[in-house]
Amino acid sequence: MYDLAAMSSWIEFAVRWVHVIVGIAWIGSSFYFIALDLGLHRDRNLKSGADGEEWQVHGGGFYHVQKYLVAPAQMPDDLVWFKWESYSTWLSGFALLILVYYFGAEFYLVDPAVADIGIPFAILISMASLGFGWVAYDLICKSRFGDDNTRLMIGLYVILVAMAYFYTSVFSGRAALLHLGAFTATIMSGNVFFTIMPNQRVVVADLQAGRTPDAKYGKIAKQRSTHNNYLTLPVIFLMLSNHYPLAFASEANWIIASLVFLMGVTIRHYFNTIHARKGDPIWTWLATALLFIVIMWLSTAPMFRAEEPVEAQGPAVRFAQAEGFDKVQNIVTGRCSMCHAAEPAWEGLHWPPKGVRLETEHQIAMAAKQIYLQAGLTHAMPPANLSYMQQNERAQIVAWYKAATQD
Repeated sequence: MYDLAAMSSWIEFAVRWVHVIVGIAWIGSSFYFIALDLGLHRDRNLKSGADGEEWQVHGGGFYHVQKYLVAPAQMPDDLVWFKWESYSTWLSGFALLILVYYFGAEFYLVDPAVADIGIPFAILISMASLGFGWVAYDLICKSRFGDDNTRLMIGLYVILVAMAYFYTSVFSGRAALLHLGAFTATIMSGNVFFTIMPNQRVVVADLQAGRTPDAKYGKIAKQRSTHNNYLTLPVIFLMLSNHYPLAFASEANWIIASLVFLMGVTIRHYFNTIHARKGDPIWTWLATALLFIVIMWLSTAPMFRAEEPVEAQGPAVRFAQAEGFDKVQNIVTGRCSMCHAAEPAWEGLHWPPKGVRLETEHQIAMAAKQIYLQAGLTHAMPPANLSYMQQNERAQIVAWYKAATQD
C-alpha cells in the first residue's frame, strides 16, 4: 500500500503547482490589460470609431490593438473571453486551503496560544469570513459610499486592516496571513465572476439584439478591474508569507500585513503612471523601501507569543504515546533542536527555520508528519546532514510514525 503521508504530500504539491500556473496566467493577463488600457493613444480620430489604439511588438511580429469604449458596432465572430484564469486560480487556491489548513487544522490553523477554539468552529470561521468579505465589499461598492473611488479604496483598506487584526486573533500566525490573502483573492475573483463577466455578457447581448449598450456596465467593470490591479501584489506577498516566519510569527504580523497593502499601492502606482505616460514617479520606490524597512523592523519584535504549556490533543496524543517516541524525541533533540528552537544554538540562525520549534514533547508530536517526511522518508533534513543523522535514526523515525498511524 502506498504511503498515505507521501501521497498527501504529492497531492498538495500538485494542487500548489496548478495554483501557481493558473495564478501566473491570471495575473499576467490582468497586468497586461491594465497596462494596455493605460497606454492607449486616445488622441487620434480613428475611422473604426475605437476609443484608442496602440502598436506593440512581441515574438517577432507587430500587433495593432484597438479598444472600443463601450462596444464595436457589430459583434465579432471570434470573441475571446478571459475568465477561467481567475476561476481556476480561486478554485485551486481553495482546494489547497482545504488540503493544508482544514485537513491539517490542528497543526496549521488552530493555535491554542492565540485562541482556544475547536477545529470545526475554526473551519467555519474560515469559510464564513471569505463569504463575508465578498458580500461586504460588493455592497459597499454598490452603495453611495462607493461612488467616490478614492473614498472607496480607503474604506476597503480599513476593512482589510480590521480583517488582518481579526485573523491574527483567532488563527495561528501562518494561517492568519494566508487567510487574509484568501480573503482578498476571493474579492478579486468575485469581481470577475459576479460583476465583470455579467456586465460583459449584458453588452454582448445588447449588440446581438441590435441595441446600443449602456456605458455604465463597462465603467463598473473597469472599477472592479482596477481594484484587482492594486490588490494583486499584496495577495502574492501573503501567499508567500507562510514560508517566512519573520512575516507571520511576529507579534506585529497584522501590522505587517496592513503595510503590505500600502506597498501594493505604491508599486502599482508607479507602473500604472509609467504605462499611462504621466511621468516617472520615482518617489513611489522610496516610499516602498521605507515601508519595507518598517516591516523588517516590526518583524524583530518578540517573535512568538508567550506560550502557555499546552498538552498534546487529538492526533498529537497518538504520536506522543506511540511506541518509539522516547527514542525519536532523543534523536530530534540531538539532531534538530539546535536549530529548531526559540533561541537556535546554530551560529547565524536567529529564529527557528520556517518557525518550527522542536524542543518539547508537544512540539515534536505536533510536527510528526513533517519530521517523518523531511527526516525519515527523505533526507531533506537536517540540511546537508549537518548534524550527522544516522540511517538507523531515520529508520526509527519511520517506525515511530507508522506505529502511530497504523489502524
